Order: sequence, then C-alpha cells, then structure tokens
Amino acid sequence: MSSPPREFVTDIPARLDRLPWSGFHALVVAALGITWILDGLEVTLVGSLSGALAQNAGLALSASQIGLAGSCYLAGAVLGALFFGELTDRFGRRKLFTATVGVYMLASMATGLSWNFLSFALFRALTGAGIGGEYAAINSAIQEFTPARLRGRVDLFVNGSFWIGAALGAAGSLAVLNPAVLPAWIGWRAAFGIGGALAAAVIWLRRFVPESPRWLMIHGRPQQAEAITRAIETRALQGRKPPKAPAACIRLRPFDGAGFADLARTLLRLYPKRTILGATLMAAQAFCYNAIFFTYALALTDFFGVAPSRVGWFILPFAAGNFLGPLLLGPLFDSFGRKRMIGATYAISGAMMLLTGALFRYDAVGAGALTALWTVNF
Repeated sequence: MSSPPREFVTDIPARLDRLPWSGFHALVVAALGITWILDGLEVTLVGSLSGALAQNAGLALSASQIGLAGSCYLAGAVLGALFFGELTDRFGRRKLFTATVGVYMLASMATGLSWNFLSFALFRALTGAGIGGEYAAINSAIQEFTPARLRGRVDLFVNGSFWIGAALGAAGSLAVLNPAVLPAWIGWRAAFGIGGALAAAVIWLRRFVPESPRWLMIHGRPQQAEAITRAIETRALQGRKPPKAPAACIRLRPFDGAGFADLARTLLRLYPKRTILGATLMAAQAFCYNAIFFTYALALTDFFGVAPSRVGWFILPFAAGNFLGPLLLGPLFDSFGRKRMIGATYAISGAMMLLTGALFRYDAVGAGALTALWTVNF
C-alpha cells in the first residue's frame, strides 16, 4: 500500500463548486438533510407527549422529570456532536452518517420500551447523541457536495425542514394518542417508533451517497477523490460539456484531522468574539424552542384543560411559522445584510414572545396563533 503524497495540486473543489444542480444533489439533500426532520420530530414528539407521559397510562412523570429528560436529550446531543465529530474527521463522512443514524434509530425505538424515568432519560440521552452525531457528520457533508452558489439556499431549506419533522411529530401524536386508534398505554410508545421507521428508510437511502471527495483529499487519497468527482460530474452534467474555463487549482497538504485541542485553540484564541456571539445566539434559540417545547403540552393540559390527544393541534402553528420563516425572510439576509436581519428578527421575536406570555393568561388558542407569528421571525 503506497504512502499518501506529502503535497499535491488539485482542481476538485472548484469543479464541485461550479456544477449545476442535479438529481445527485437532490439525493444528497434528501438523504442527509433529513437529520433536521428527525430532530424536529423528536423535540415535538416529547413536547406533544408530555401530557400523556405524566398520566398513569404513561410513565407518571412529573413536570420536573419531563424537563430533566429534555435536558438529557440536549446533553446527549452536545456530547454526541463532540464525540462523533471527532470520528467524522478521522474515519470519513460516509461511515459516520450511517453509524449515527443507526444510534438514533435504536435509541428512539428503545425509548418506546421505557419502564421508568431513569430508563426514559437514558434512552433520550442516547437519542440525542445520535442526533448530535448526525449534525457533526451531515453539516460538513452537505457543504462539501453542494455547489458554492447554492449553499445559502440549501442551508435555509435544510434547516427549515426541522419544522417538517415538527409537523410530522404533531400530526403523529394526534393519531397515536387518539383512544379510538390505540389504547393510551400503547399510543405514546408507538409514537417513538415513527422516528425509528424513518431512520431505517434513511439508512437504505444513504447507501447511494459516496464519500466526500474533499475529505478524501485532505486525508491524502486524491485518486479516490478524482474517481468520485468524475462520477458526480457525469451525473450532474448529463452529457453536457463542462465549462471551458479551467477550474482553479489549490495546493493541499494532507493531515489526519483536527483534534479537540485544535478546536479549542481556534474558538478561544483565534476567534473568541465570534465564539461568544455564536454561543449566545444558539443558547437563545435553544431556550426559546427546546425549553418551551418540552413543557408546552403540560402548560396546555394543566392550565387550559386541553386534552393530551389534542396537543398536536397547538404545535402545528409553530411548525408552519418556522418552516415559512427561512423561506420568506431568508432572501432578506442577502438584501439587507446578516447583521441587520439577525438583530431585527431576534428583537421582533422577543417582543412577540412578551405579547404571547401576556395573552397566554387568557387564551391558549390566541397565544398559539401569536406564537406562530414570532416563530416566523426567529
């Protein structure tokens, strides 16, 4: 086995960046981007099922236990992203995006077999680890396959698809929590099988996604990268001739990947201000969505008398507003700039959240409708 070259010149990144959109790129987005749908499904399922989980037919969990289980999911996602992110750089995108969805599938199905709070919290943490690992493997893979001029639009659509999963979770809860369809003690368990079934289909679909040529080049395997790139070009161009202008070349020096020390140095020493800004924005988003969703059903059932089987109807406005937000407001980020739009959307969302809290004292339906409006902005 020949040793990898110490340094080489390649035009592969430029060739991938200038390809037209094709069926291959649609396959990549469908097979890999479904991660956000799975995450939206998981977050919404627990939010929709929390009322049922608190009943004796569920696991008789208290409000604090339901909130703690949500925290276990998020902690698992963070640890999974760090752990599987390291493995993604070391062993490749393709191996890891199959392994992570497998972890998610098994943990999601195991959640439906929980017998007490500890088992439920453990399986939620493992489910989160699978989703976190998905984010680490999938974000990089989609960026590396998508043509440069379309990355922004693809990111908006893929991240917005989280709320397709949210809508599926809400609609699924309406079906499985309906006593006419399934007994109460079986319904909430069957709900977690929805994610597992989707994950099984995803594993089959991802067989057709190749390893990232960019990862292969970085790890000193330019011949394999060239073979995969040519196959992608054949599918994308479909007999058309490539652009006449030669693709720009770059000089690469292979390396084994970045470790945690490199990550810490980059975040804390080279870009500390960007790190603080990004962490603040992500923390605000996680608080406004995840923290509220995990106990939203309990607020509806305990304070407004909404039946657990009808909670899904109150989740659907959230899903519609959040999916429309990236599609409607996304182009404005190119027109008015990132800084202005980020500040404006956060400020408008904060004001609407205050109005939602005030209105929630009187009318859950009106609060849900107003919430749909601020989620468009957030």
